[in-house]
Amino acid sequence: MKTILAKSPHDSSFSFSRRFNWRKKAIEDEDDDNDEEEILQSIQKERANELDVPTMPDLAFPSRKKKKKPLPQLAVSKLRSALTSLGRGGGAHLLAGQARRVVLGTLFGYRRGHVHFAVQSDPRAGPEFLIQLAAPTSVLVREMASGLVRIALECDKKASKKAAGKLLEEPVWRAYCNGRKCGYGLRRECGPEEARVLRALEPVSMGAGVLPGNSEGLGGGEEIEGDVPGQGELMYMRARFERVIGSKDSEAFYMMNPDRSGGPELSFYLLRV
Repeated sequence: MKTILAKSPHDSSFSFSRRFNWRKKAIEDEDDDNDEEEILQSIQKERANELDVPTMPDLAFPSRKKKKKPLPQLAVSKLRSALTSLGRGGGAHLLAGQARRVVLGTLFGYRRGHVHFAVQSDPRAGPEFLIQLAAPTSVLVREMASGLVRIALECDKKASKKAAGKLLEEPVWRAYCNGRKCGYGLRRECGPEEARVLRALEPVSMGAGVLPGNSEGLGGGEEIEGDVPGQGELMYMRARFERVIGSKDSEAFYMMNPDRSGGPELSFYLLRV
């Protein structure tokens, strides 16, 4: 095999072929790079179309608008919060501009009988308001152990406004204890047995205890269903109450805890509807 060598480094055919081959390779490399860039760009476009990625403005979260409660729901929530605050002792102070004064309240009844509630302005005076509840004394004692007792008394309005008397003079009431109906309440006049109980409790300003029973029973000697005269003991609880007069058709009595020691809370609500 014969080897062909250039006669000189400046041989035209040899140098041209070298230049030609180099330029051809460089052009091929550039074409390959351009092809790769176009392929990459097309792949990226295809992936973007498949994923359908939104632009940044589309990703902006819409501002949340506060939903306004309907008027009835808002009124109910406000009423519930007001009743909750009123039942936490001292809630009557929130009723600005309404008449209020401190009175003496006494709960008493036979252990297996009915509960009586008497309101006095002075321990030596007769009760301004005396009502007998259908709830047994034992049931009220259990409710008091829970720490919160709210007794609501309702009566009906008279057809004529002139016929409506004082709220505390209404004879018959519908009674509710902690939201549960517990029969009726009857307004009573202070009889000999009730007067004996209140006289025995004159020295007591605040507290709870037991008194010996009486053969006549409560109610001035008349037979009362549920009371057991001559048997068992008569239980009592006495405390200061804040009387709040909202209107001629609404009043409330809140038991006062002077030391605010977290004792039981007791409230009476009287309403004419």
